[in-house]
Amino acid sequence: MVQVKNHSKLREKEFLMTTLDQTGAPYRRGWFIVTLLLGTFTMSLSQSALSTAYPTLMHSFGLSADVIQWLTTGFMLVMCISMPISPWLLNNLSFPAMFTLALGMFDLGTLIIVAAPAAWGAAGFGIMMVGRILEAGGVGLLFPSYQTVLLEITPKDQRATTMGLAGLVMGSALACGPIVAGILLKMFAWQAVFIFFAVVITIVLLVARGGAIRDVLPRRQSELDWCSLVLLLGIIGLMLGIDQIGKPGVAWRWYGAGVLLSLAMLTGFTWRQFHLPQPVLELRVLLNFKYDLAILLTSLAYVALIVTTIIFPLYYQEVLHLSPFWSGLALVPGAALLSLLNPLTGRLADRLGFQPTLMLGMGLIAGGWLLAWWQVASGHLLPMIGAAMVIEGGNAFVMMPAVTLGANALPDALVAHGTAVITTFRQLIGSTGVAVMTLLLTQETQAAVHRGIALLPAAIGGYRQVCLVMLGLAGLGLLLAFGLREHRATI
Repeated sequence: MVQVKNHSKLREKEFLMTTLDQTGAPYRRGWFIVTLLLGTFTMSLSQSALSTAYPTLMHSFGLSADVIQWLTTGFMLVMCISMPISPWLLNNLSFPAMFTLALGMFDLGTLIIVAAPAAWGAAGFGIMMVGRILEAGGVGLLFPSYQTVLLEITPKDQRATTMGLAGLVMGSALACGPIVAGILLKMFAWQAVFIFFAVVITIVLLVARGGAIRDVLPRRQSELDWCSLVLLLGIIGLMLGIDQIGKPGVAWRWYGAGVLLSLAMLTGFTWRQFHLPQPVLELRVLLNFKYDLAILLTSLAYVALIVTTIIFPLYYQEVLHLSPFWSGLALVPGAALLSLLNPLTGRLADRLGFQPTLMLGMGLIAGGWLLAWWQVASGHLLPMIGAAMVIEGGNAFVMMPAVTLGANALPDALVAHGTAVITTFRQLIGSTGVAVMTLLLTQETQAAVHRGIALLPAAIGGYRQVCLVMLGLAGLGLLLAFGLREHRATI
């Protein structure tokens, strides 16, 4: 008991510790982290909150769901393009300048969204998309950067604990986003959701400019290779092609050509990064086996998380006949457990090592999908909520610890590049996983209906197939974690 109290006092002392920035000026490390995570939390909140506002936006702008969903699709495209640029900005701008740039872009974009006239219909939605693109640019710059900063200002033996705190913030945003949006939409017009984001981000900006955010990273100046940025646009075509998987009536002659062109552009981008003396994104981090293992583990965990948030609400609505509101609310227990476990799993990884932590997480994810496969035909809500909680709880033991594992495997000079690469890969693999699982669900259901099976049993069979495939992926993750060796790798 005394050791626990002493450990808590030590953590509190470290949080309030005064240290020096790159200019030699003192600053409070704890307030720096709080300000950084508050900005990140608000940006993350805007992602999970938006789906709740879709019906309201469809009614206000007079547009269909296929058009409104571009607020999410377009956001993901721009975010994935801006993520790989973050290491160059970290090396060429002071961190306060970059933090201000990212939050300023988000704030300006949010204000444009608030000002978008719904009465203009499609034209007003176009203005809203401009704001959403600016928001996505800010998020894409900050998300890899905040992880890089947290990793570099934290001693290596405490990194998993610090990243666990970051996971708590991100998990809380996932859980709170739909709730915050739902409350605001019940009381005010849709603009109130974005006004809330703008107010919080503006406060964070003022606090940051007041001295809470300091220049804590060394800079390594380099020229920006514009050709690399043009080639990086291939991510757009690739993700658009992935997004069309399983949709009826897709003109694959054109989309296929676009995907091939995009792959050629990304191949050119990769070749260029290996031959430039100062690459925009240092892809040599991929030559590190332990880092590659971290990418695979965090991506498999992310696929499990995203597929859970997409497939489970569909099951609740199509099989259990719940309303969209209640199907969304049924996800909150799992998201809340994810956010609560993140700090604990970080400390566990620091104390016991990454291998047992990651194996436990992947084991839980596998167990959750096995439970879902077993209970999907029962028609009961609570067992399925329990399965989602086990999957998301297991995710807490994998996603952030794997990111920390990858960072620890790299020299400090490459942490920024490593974080950007792992975040981008995670988004691409997550999008692919959702598209493939949705296609599997649709095809299995349709094939069963064509065999004369009624729609409800056919749909249940489709969901069981999704659970089996996800169980197989979790088993693969468990084998990868088992093969991990606890020693530092070098490039």
